[in-house]
Amino acid sequence: MDVPLALPFATLVVVLLLSSGPIAAEVDATAVLGEAVLTLDAGNFSEVVAKHEFIVVEFYAPWCGHCKELAPEYEKAASMLRKRDPPVVLAKVDAYDESNKELKDKYKVHGYPAIKIIRKGGSDVSAYGGPRDAEGIVEYLTRQVGPASLEIRSAVDASRSIGDKGVVLVGVFPEFAGIQYENFMAVANKMRTDYDFFHTSDASILPRGDLTVKGPLLRLFKPFDELFVDSQDFDDDAIKKFIEVSGFPTVVTFDADPTNHKFIERYYSTPSAKAMLFLRFSDDRVETFKSQMHEAARQLSGNNISFLIGDVSTADRAFEYFGLKESDVPLLLVLASTGKYLNPTMEPDQLIPWMKQYIVEYGNLTPYVKSEPIPKVNDQPVKVVVADNIDEIVFNSGKNVLLEFYAPWCGHCRKLAPILEEVAVSLQDDEDVVIAKMDGTANDIPTDFAVEGYPALYFYSSSGGDLLTYDGQRTAKELISFIKKNRGAKAAAVEVTQTDAVEEEV
Repeated sequence: MDVPLALPFATLVVVLLLSSGPIAAEVDATAVLGEAVLTLDAGNFSEVVAKHEFIVVEFYAPWCGHCKELAPEYEKAASMLRKRDPPVVLAKVDAYDESNKELKDKYKVHGYPAIKIIRKGGSDVSAYGGPRDAEGIVEYLTRQVGPASLEIRSAVDASRSIGDKGVVLVGVFPEFAGIQYENFMAVANKMRTDYDFFHTSDASILPRGDLTVKGPLLRLFKPFDELFVDSQDFDDDAIKKFIEVSGFPTVVTFDADPTNHKFIERYYSTPSAKAMLFLRFSDDRVETFKSQMHEAARQLSGNNISFLIGDVSTADRAFEYFGLKESDVPLLLVLASTGKYLNPTMEPDQLIPWMKQYIVEYGNLTPYVKSEPIPKVNDQPVKVVVADNIDEIVFNSGKNVLLEFYAPWCGHCRKLAPILEEVAVSLQDDEDVVIAKMDGTANDIPTDFAVEGYPALYFYSSSGGDLLTYDGQRTAKELISFIKKNRGAKAAAVEVTQTDAVEEEV
């Protein structure tokens, strides 16, 4: 099984699933029990899930650092949840195991860990949207197994339920009956993994808004922007849209607060251009920067741009992914369909003017490309390709090139390395063939290549410039046969003037 590429932070907000005592004993013959965590696989998954109205399943990979960090918290949460009445079952699946690939595909696992809440024997699946610490997992899952919406009866209840973390929905109804109440409860059941729902017949006990309203009314509380918004449209689709629009911040915050994770995930999954300001939140200008980002979002609201401000101490993986340097913060990065555009070491008053300049001139701006330095010496049998020399070595060389995209941590890539070396040595006397490799984690991969996992092998033929994906057996014999079958005639190399190339010092 190839190693899947991690999606850009759309997989940060996830946690796991474990098992309970009585139910674990019931399936002991078909499931492996490790302490409190129920281990599932392709052989027992369907049978176990079918027996439960509610089960949480973590899809993990043995090499995944986040999975290892989560494991003790997940185990502790499982031990606590198994004592509930009824117990909450937490389980896990090794999605990296080839035998579990069908489960991985069925549940759309694109990154690790991926945690799914499965209800009604498998007919209702939703993503886990809670914390990763044991206490947080227990609190979140305890809410998930109870009613979709809880009644608020007093000001104390309201104060406890509506805090300054996360988005909370409160339905105000003169009586808990009727089509508006039923629609509210139906939406609460569908969206409960991402939002907390409550209902009350007394608006006067709520912390904000018109306290005299009798309802029916839906009030959304949030710890950002205008703090609360009301709606009286109780159509199913209208309620969902109201929550998704009003419950999403104008400027997303990328920090360690788990309540922001679902906003980060949605931010990176939307098709809009993305303006991301990274700085240290300890910077004494942080509030000024935040104010400028909100003003930029307001002034540029009609340009299909989403805004985010991130603490560089938390967003280190984002920096690694985008190839940025901490020394460049405060740094504004715009991610668009045409490329990445960068403005490093900026001042707060430069933010809005630069964004407006980007909108007017982005077609003429030079995109930023993440690249390792071009090797000064590149005389090994397997040539090193980086983003800044891929045109020279692959597309413009006039040669037939077998190119591997790899990740340094990928076990399958390490197994393939000596095989590629063997192929390169075998063909080293053929001047029209090049065997090359690129670290896909350290370089931007051109859109010509649809790389979805590591290792990924492509062959560029000198005849007509055909770009082929190699999906055959990873043996030297099969690779050499594929190259000979698909190679083209010798073609003239394209003259390219290298500019701004950074060579690696030996």
